Amino acid sequence: MVNFVLVAGARLGAWAWGDVVPYLRAAGHGVYPLTLSGLADKQGVPAGQATHVQDIVAEVERQGLRDVVLVGHSYSGIPVGQAAERIGDRLARVVFVDSSVPTDGESFVSAWPDGGAAVEASIAESGGFWPLAPAAHYDGEGLTDEQIARLVRGSTPHPGATLTEPAVLAGPLGELPATYILCVMPGAEPDDDVAELLNSKRWRLVKMDTGHWPMFSQPRELAQILLNAAVE
Repeated sequence: MVNFVLVAGARLGAWAWGDVVPYLRAAGHGVYPLTLSGLADKQGVPAGQATHVQDIVAEVERQGLRDVVLVGHSYSGIPVGQAAERIGDRLARVVFVDSSVPTDGESFVSAWPDGGAAVEASIAESGGFWPLAPAAHYDGEGLTDEQIARLVRGSTPHPGATLTEPAVLAGPLGELPATYILCVMPGAEPDDDVAELLNSKRWRLVKMDTGHWPMFSQPRELAQILLNAAVE
């Protein structure tokens, strides 16, 4: 048995894993979907990048978890990657679900074409939060109208500092046992930083023929990939 700690991307909370959790629990594993500070049911809690890293580490320690598979989707790959090296021998594997990966001294928006200027301007105009995405943001991602409605309904503005503050890594990310799940709709390829990490003998690449939110569009398939990753 392993213990899955599931962390969804920007604007989302533990609720986003609702369709995936039953498959993992049915296989006999511990499952701990986590809401990061400032989001969903934790709205109003001040949060920076380090806060989100500590949220994850604290959950592992509070629950006394070992054989941990940390799973980070989208933005949450940044804090999950940092937390993975901080939980030491409690870690079994880290899984990045179509996510960003942390680079020491760089933020979530650092790698964006404009260096994050548009996001930073949006955050400044929205009282320190990255505002909600419209329903059209989810078009072309393999989602049904009902799934898009759930995403829009459940999303909350995202604490801006978590997107602009730099990651802090103690060692090379490529030394961690990791699986990277790439959602290839429509025709995506790994970013340069991910492609470089995939050269590591400890990293594996798995592709899913769906869009950026596979926990909604293909929960059964995503759960099976997570189960496979747990025994690598």
